[in-house]
Formats: sequence, structure tokens, C-alpha cells
Amino acid sequence: MLILNKKSRYEFKKPIGVLYPSLDDAKEFIESKYPGELLISVGDVTTQNLQKAGLIPHLGIIDNVVERKPATYDVVYDNVTLNVKNPPGVITDELQEAIHKAFQLIKTGFKVLILVDGEEDLAAIPCALMAPPGSLILYGQPGEGLVVCEVDKVINKVKKLKDKLEER
Repeated sequence: MLILNKKSRYEFKKPIGVLYPSLDDAKEFIESKYPGELLISVGDVTTQNLQKAGLIPHLGIIDNVVERKPATYDVVYDNVTLNVKNPPGVITDELQEAIHKAFQLIKTGFKVLILVDGEEDLAAIPCALMAPPGSLILYGQPGEGLVVCEVDKVINKVKKLKDKLEER
């Protein structure tokens, strides 16, 4: 289990990738990579917005919570759903194992939705560490927009962030 300590919290609030004001602003770039590369979304709003735009993530990770309130819609698409528990400020072994399993399922042609009981905010970290080269990870930056991470370009930054997490 990896735990975010209070002194490192501010570093995890900075975008890991490129910050776009909205999905509309990033759509042309995303479409230039998709469907050839894996598309991974973390967060309910990001996953739903991609779905509405016809860009179905290979892996979506949601917790049915938007800005600390229950989501008012369901994210539903043809997928395998994995359920995990993951408290706020933590990356559990269970979440990491589900992400690993998701990538195995994706290789065989499935799309996967991981439904988190707790919080999915840090899930981009293990996704980046496990995703195949060329993958895109998208997540929302509250009040600012959409972060698009090209795994190949952010992997070193992600490894440094992971090293700041406490292992238990």
C-alpha cells in the first residue's frame, strides 16, 4: 500500500501532463492518438465526457463521486467491471492489482471499468507505471480543466512522485 503524506500533498496537486481548459480543447490531440493507443480515464466527469464525445476509454476508473458529492449519472459502456476498495490519499495493493488485471483484459480485447469504493484520485500514478508505451491517461484538474498525460513523456515525473509516497 502506498500512502500520500501531508508534506508531499501539494506536489500531487500539480498536473502531471498537459493541462487543457476542456475536453473540446484536447479532443483533436486525443483523436490523433485514439484508437491506436490505449486511452485511460481517471474520474467520473472525465470518463463520462469522453463517453459523450464518442471516445470510449479502454480503461476507466471512477468512484461515483464528483467534487465530494455522489455522481448524478452512471458511467455505463460495454466493459468488464472490477470493484475495489481504495481509501482517500492511498493507492492500495487491491487497486494496483485491479489495474494490472485490467491491462491483461485489454490485451484480449476487453474494455475495463474499475469502480472504486473510496477514492480514485491517485490512480493515474499506477496507471502510468503499468500502461503500455504510447498510452494516454486523462484526468480532471478540479476548477482548471483536463490533464492529458502521454505515458512516455510523464513516466520519469510519475516515478519521482511514486517515490514520495510512503510504503506500508
